Amino acid sequence: MAVHLHWFLPTGGDGRTLVDRHAYGPNQASKPIGVRAPDIDYLAQIAKAAERLGFEAVLTPTGTWCEDAWLTTVALAQHTERLKFLVAFRPGLISPTLAAQMAATYQRVTRGRLLLNVVTGGDSAEQRRFGDRLDHDQRYARTDEFLSVVRGVWRGEPYDFRGAHYQVDGGLTALPPDPLPQLFFGGSSPAAGPVAARHADVYLTWGEPPAQVKEKIDWIRSLAEREGRTVRFGIRLHTISRDSSADAWSTAHRLLDDLDADTVAAAQAALGRSESVGQQRMLALHGGSRADLEIYPNLWAGVGLVRGGAGTALVGSHAEVAERIEEYHALGVEHFVLSGYPHLEEAYWFGEGVIPELAARGLLDGTAAEAEAGVPLLVAGGR
Repeated sequence: MAVHLHWFLPTGGDGRTLVDRHAYGPNQASKPIGVRAPDIDYLAQIAKAAERLGFEAVLTPTGTWCEDAWLTTVALAQHTERLKFLVAFRPGLISPTLAAQMAATYQRVTRGRLLLNVVTGGDSAEQRRFGDRLDHDQRYARTDEFLSVVRGVWRGEPYDFRGAHYQVDGGLTALPPDPLPQLFFGGSSPAAGPVAARHADVYLTWGEPPAQVKEKIDWIRSLAEREGRTVRFGIRLHTISRDSSADAWSTAHRLLDDLDADTVAAAQAALGRSESVGQQRMLALHGGSRADLEIYPNLWAGVGLVRGGAGTALVGSHAEVAERIEEYHALGVEHFVLSGYPHLEEAYWFGEGVIPELAARGLLDGTAAEAEAGVPLLVAGGR
């Protein structure tokens, strides 16, 4: 089982700070220093860097505060040659038959470069912005039906379905996608687990300490076995990797120093209202406090003080970050979906520093190993 490396496209904006362009703090009207708009030219720089460095795919988020993932990535596919796009989408906001058709078209347009990240949604206020008024558990029940229809329609012959949320007569994708996009799926609640077991190709968790990640893997694996299925596993983390551990932690501390108490308090209040069990698990890692943010060797929870979703980062020298990746890999984690601030520079720090370390440990095959072997990557000092 090789390590698969993926990067992140910041379609909500990027910069040298943890606070997004829709900052939580009281000074939202003032633009933080170093913020970069998510225009197509900048996103293309990140996508090209990810491809050159050997990342297999880039995750593109979905939601109010970012550009549409489908439209953005199909445009970026014209700027790249082999990079895949892990497109996040929310079941229930469009017809499952239409989603199946969109995926099939995307595969033909990009010659098979689509992966799908299923985001059921853990925030009712966010869902209502899109006209969705179902509660948390109902959304997962709808996702279950949605993915049943998508997979049924992909068979290439008329498909009927009767459920509480969808009734489909003769659903059909005349030309099914080839290959079928892998489905990445996350969710930590009791309602999410069975849906992942029935439909996910890759179960994706946020970056918790290894013991907690192992508990999730064991949980999903046992549910999948009852369904007669095998599920692979991935983890979503930020990275701060440098030539020395001291340099990496200095960068982490600078990011923390940029956050004032009011911004952190406002972010914690907003994130605390989330219905997402995974989000609550992220918040519990630090409890809103700046103290003791290294919750496991080289695993830093400082990002989660102000950022929703993935709230932890691997921080350390290139060898230390590679060691932590190897530790998660030993638990059964195959896919690593990574990011860093700013995303362009951090892609190079990781690609030039950590990827050669992973290759030396024999953890890579495919695109990352080819890039490491075929392109001279220089680990630069003094940056």
